[in-house]
Amino acid sequence: MMDRSEFLEAALDNLPEGIALLGEECRVVFWNKAAEAVTGHAAMDLMGRPVPETLKPLLDRCAPPGDPEPNSGPQPGHGFLVHARHKLGHEVPAMVRILVLRDGMGGRIGTAVLFHPAECLDALPRGETGEDQGVETSQTDLKNRLEALFEDFTHGELPFGVLWITVDQAHELRKTHGAGACETMLEKVERALAQGLRPAENLGRWGKDEFLVISHERTPAMLAVHAQVLAGLARTADFRWWGDRVSLTVSIGAAQAEQTGTLADLLERAKAAMLSSFHAGGNQITSAPEGRSCLPS
Repeated sequence: MMDRSEFLEAALDNLPEGIALLGEECRVVFWNKAAEAVTGHAAMDLMGRPVPETLKPLLDRCAPPGDPEPNSGPQPGHGFLVHARHKLGHEVPAMVRILVLRDGMGGRIGTAVLFHPAECLDALPRGETGEDQGVETSQTDLKNRLEALFEDFTHGELPFGVLWITVDQAHELRKTHGAGACETMLEKVERALAQGLRPAENLGRWGKDEFLVISHERTPAMLAVHAQVLAGLARTADFRWWGDRVSLTVSIGAAQAEQTGTLADLLERAKAAMLSSFHAGGNQITSAPEGRSCLPS
């Protein structure tokens, strides 16, 4: 009959997520089959040995910030992005969670590291680009900044949020006056929005007719107030085409980063809030509810 430890090992081996159990001095005491598949390192190569340099980004956080006090109840691990290296040499981006393991008396006995490939991060929610290289470049720059900020945030750094902004008149203007007119208008809106940015904030195109602002406001309420200021600046963008003045308004979705969520969650919430503003008639700001989507019905 299978004993308890064999039963648990078999169960962990059948999970789709990579699992590493680290004991004293952060040496590997368990390495499941999914971990082998993700990294190329077999369990027999790692058991009881120092962590290879290529895997240190994945496994070197044996004492994560905010280690809870004993008897404080179960603590959820926070996900963050790392870039380890496969045994064959190629980069392996992975989302990682860390759980502190304790004995019945509350003493720390080790760490569990749970991880899975992070290909999904390449498909973070964003607007369409068409074939515009400038928009694609802006998206890439913003994505890199978001990933760095989110990883810092999960380790106790400053809070941040995002504002997903669309120009309400963009689609109609593109249809009636052409792509050139719409691009000229979007450039004016971007310059107007830039006037309201705070130090260290980032603004860029996040889609064909959309912008993203990465803000360091500390609360959802402060982020919403900041969005109101930017919406007012967008309305002042004086856009004329062939003598006709076009009044401009924006729909904004505001979402604050949460420790229990992911970067994709944050952007999904901001996008859903923006769509709520747009479908309600535009010229509005919607703050995303915490921890759930606000997609319009």
